[in-house]
Amino acid sequence: MENRKCLECDEVVKGRVDKKFCSDYCRNAYNNRVNKDSKNLIRNINNRLRKNYKILSELNTSGKTKVTRTKLYDKGFDFQFFTSIYKTKTGNTYFYIYDEGYLSLENETFLLIRKE
Repeated sequence: MENRKCLECDEVVKGRVDKKFCSDYCRNAYNNRVNKDSKNLIRNINNRLRKNYKILSELNTSGKTKVTRTKLYDKGFDFQFFTSIYKTKTGNTYFYIYDEGYLSLENETFLLIRKE
């Protein structure tokens, strides 16, 4: 019988033939270490999206509001993060973070809207 070693701590693994870890702790520690970079990237993007969504929903209480770029920047809004783009037949481009959206108008002004 072959002595298999835990992929995380090198302890002898007992049990099923296909078992790779000596405990749930080692399995979780190993997978967290291996997936650390991709999970951090996803976590950071989700945090930015969540912050943008919160800013839009706080500023857009009525469902349709105009605000300035400065006001969005001051609150920490990041224009690089959004979930979808909608282009109208007239050529307007709406950027959405889930159901909260914005449209760039003249003079550094934005129209904030909410999908119903």
